[in-house]
Amino acid sequence: MDWLSAFGLFAVTAMVVCYALEGRNPLYILGFAGACALGSVYGFLQGAWPFGLVEAVWTVIALMRWRSRVVVPAV
Repeated sequence: MDWLSAFGLFAVTAMVVCYALEGRNPLYILGFAGACALGSVYGFLQGAWPFGLVEAVWTVIALMRWRSRVVVPAV
């Protein structure tokens, strides 16, 4: 296994673990966002730019979900 495949395996494994645990703590949502960002980097490095683009979108969605769980809206 080369370093790029290992990096991709790490990113996808981190995404699955954080997604499974995100109901326990908002930090797992943030971890999911970070893992999606790593998955995006992997996709672009691999040359699969559609995968990299979709993972970048998931990164933004996860960050918005994390922000809505952590930040208390102003009254």
